[in-house]
This record gives sequence, C-alpha cells and structure tokens, in this order.
Amino acid sequence: MITNRHRGLVRLHGLIVLLCVAVCFWVYAEFIMRYVPVVRLSREVNLLPYFLCVVIGLLAGSGRIRAVESRLTRLSGVEAAGLATLQVGLMALAVFTMMFATQDRSISRLFLGTFLVGSWLGLVWLHRALPRLLAGLLFGSGERIPTLFVGRPASLARLQEWMTQRQHLGVEPAGFVALTAMADAPTGSAAPYVGVVADLPRVLEEKAIGQVILLELPEKPEVSRQILAHCQACGCRLLIHHQVEEILGHPVVSVDEGGHHFFALHDEPLEEPLNRAVKRAFDILVALPMVVLALPPLMLVVWVAQRLQSPGPLLHVRPRAGERRTEFPMLKFRSMHVAPPDEQAESRQAWAGDGRVYPFGHFLRRHSLDEFPQFCNVLTGQMSIVGPRPVMPLLDEEFERQVRSYRSKHWVKPGITGLAQSEGFRGEIRTPEQLQERIRLDLYYIAHWSIWLDLQITLKTFWQVFFPPKSAY
Repeated sequence: MITNRHRGLVRLHGLIVLLCVAVCFWVYAEFIMRYVPVVRLSREVNLLPYFLCVVIGLLAGSGRIRAVESRLTRLSGVEAAGLATLQVGLMALAVFTMMFATQDRSISRLFLGTFLVGSWLGLVWLHRALPRLLAGLLFGSGERIPTLFVGRPASLARLQEWMTQRQHLGVEPAGFVALTAMADAPTGSAAPYVGVVADLPRVLEEKAIGQVILLELPEKPEVSRQILAHCQACGCRLLIHHQVEEILGHPVVSVDEGGHHFFALHDEPLEEPLNRAVKRAFDILVALPMVVLALPPLMLVVWVAQRLQSPGPLLHVRPRAGERRTEFPMLKFRSMHVAPPDEQAESRQAWAGDGRVYPFGHFLRRHSLDEFPQFCNVLTGQMSIVGPRPVMPLLDEEFERQVRSYRSKHWVKPGITGLAQSEGFRGEIRTPEQLQERIRLDLYYIAHWSIWLDLQITLKTFWQVFFPPKSAY
C-alpha cells in the first residue's frame, strides 16, 4: 500500500506539472498577442509544433524524477533547480531544433526564450512545493494508516528515519510489539511499547491497526504463521522487512525470477537488451560526428605540436580491461615524451608539474582532448561514451587489492567519461578514500543507469572540456 501511494503521488505530480506547463504555454501566448505588441507574435503563427516540442522535452526530462522520487517531498532547492534545469534544457533543445530544422522565421524568439525562463522558475517552485501539498491533501488526517511494528527494539531503531520519511504517506506509528517478553519497555522510540506477540489480537483491535510491519522473521516458523493469522483475521496489511542487508553488510535488490525470489547485490539495467540497444544508439550518435568532423582537424593540430615539442608517434596505444575484463587497445593522443617501454613507469599516474608531459600535452590532458581518439574505440564497440574509466593493468591489480568490489566495474563497457569524472574525480588518486569514492560512483552508475543519466554526464563532461575542474592536469 505504501509503495502504491508513493507511486501514485509521483505520477500525479508529473501529470500536474505537465498540465501546468501546457496551460501556461497557451495562456502566455494569448497574453503576448493581446497585450505585448512589442513581441512579434501573430495569430497566423502555427504554435502547435512548438507546443508539442515543449511537451516532448518536458516528458523526456521527467525521467530524471525516478532518480529522486524516493525523496520527492523533501527535495532541496538545489535538487529542484537541477531537475528543472534538465527539463527546461531538453524543452529548449526540442524547440530550437524544430525552429532551425523548419527555418521558421515567423515564430518570436523572444516569446520562446521568456517562456522557457518562466518555465524554469515555475518548475523549481512546483518541484519544491507541489509534492508536499499533494501529500497533505491526499494522505491527510482522514487517510492515516495506524501502523504496528513487531520485532526487536534494535530493529525498530533502524527504521526510525524511514518512519519519519514516510509520514507524508499516512504512516502513523501506533505501537511496538516485541517478539519476546521485555523487562523494561524501550524509551525514546517513535512507536510506544504495547506488549508481546501474545497480546497481538488485543492490540490490533484496540488501536484499530491498519498495517503491521514485521521487522524480522522470528526464529520459529510457527510464530510467523501466528502473526500472519492474526493480521488476516483483523484485516490488517502485513509488510515484512528483510534483514539480508543487515546480515551481509551490503545493499541488495529484490529479484523475482521464474516464481522464485532472490536478492542481488546490484540492479543491472544494462542487462536488458532494449537498454543496451538504446545506449549503443546513443554512443554511435555521439561518436560518429566526433570521429568524422572533430577528430581529423584535432589530429593535425596535435601532430604539428608534437613535431615541435616532442617528436614521436601521434597516438599512445595501450591495453586496457574492458567489459568482462576482455583486453582491448585503448587509443589516446600521446601527451608525454617518448620513453623506453617501462610498465612500472607507465603505471605511475601523472601529477601536477609532471616532467614526463610535454607543454602542449598539459593542455591536452587538462581539457581531456587526449581522450578524443577513444571515440574510435566507441564506434568499434570496445568502449562506451559513458562508463567506468579504464586504468592501466598494474593499477587494475593494485586497486583490486585495495577495494573489494572493484571488479564489479567490469560488468559494463568502460567509458570515455564516467559519473566519477563528471563529479570532478579526475587526475591522480592520492588516497584510499578517493579510490573508494570513485568506485562507489562507478557502481552507482551501473545500478542506476538511464539514458538521461548518460546525457547528463555527457553534457557535464562537455562543459568541463572548456572549464576543467582543479583536479584536471
């Protein structure tokens, strides 16, 4: 029930946002045509294609809501602004693509620009205020769910924050029932102690319980069946909180496969063939223009700079571990002086002021231009635009010893850029904490992949080409 309430809240929020933007588009257009003659917008202009572009862009950006839907009623101003920026950016992309594709000179650019700016302000406010308002209206006092918790006090304490976060959905802690008799009632708990399992029928009736949450499975199966029977007899919903994460010390995801229920350590959206096809199409759409249009002139510039500052081969080609640890030759523009082959020396990461890097090589590395030949690796299917960054074989072995889950990054193709790099984790890894954070972001990307996340990371990386972070050298 809680899940359905939350899912309904998210969908209703998205529908109202769409309706608000749609209505505002036509109302604003009518206002401009009637009262603002300085903006050249006549009734002869066909606004329908632009309206459809606005709707398509908004719907495309709404996919990002899935990444924050668990805390939709608690979005910060920064999160709301980020969500609105992505949606308006995609709306603008669709609108101006339509305008340039049709060479439409009748539409007012000022009208479109001011509408997009106003949409951004409105979306920021809607993402901040609307979910809370809807939750209050839908799940107010008349829709509260008196909830009883059954288990150990320690298990209840771990759900304290969850209870706070789900109060907007009507979850009302009504009491706590212990699995075994307790000498002293727990203090400071969000749910008051009301008895043991033997008291369950009485408690369910007296407190009009609508939902029971079993915090853990009792050691004796007959106790579990007894709790289930009492809930069924009183018409109460029963939720069972699993302890697999607590036992393993690692988050898990639930998998229903062929009538059997499993828990896995990670979700893997890219194991779905359609998602793989979408990601591959995105890779080709980005990589092909770069290889055909951007790479040839850049190769000429780099070749001339190398002839002047550090003669030698144009490209630096070295083996890297790809998907499923399959080795492939990764391409880069050579940014260091030519030196005798030395695997140990090559495994040393570059640092600020590294004498091995020739002057123009510093520029290439700082602006990530040395990575451009890897668009060829993308076209051949060895790499992706976005994915965990590959490292040198010796570093692979060293990092595997330092981070237990390091090899999990090889579940997907390596990328020219990745979530860690877009968040500023570039350059030399100096501490174990930096390595841990990079791997955490890589695994987060694998478990939460979406085409919108790829697009966001790609746009961030494109920005960093022109405005590199301090960690880039």
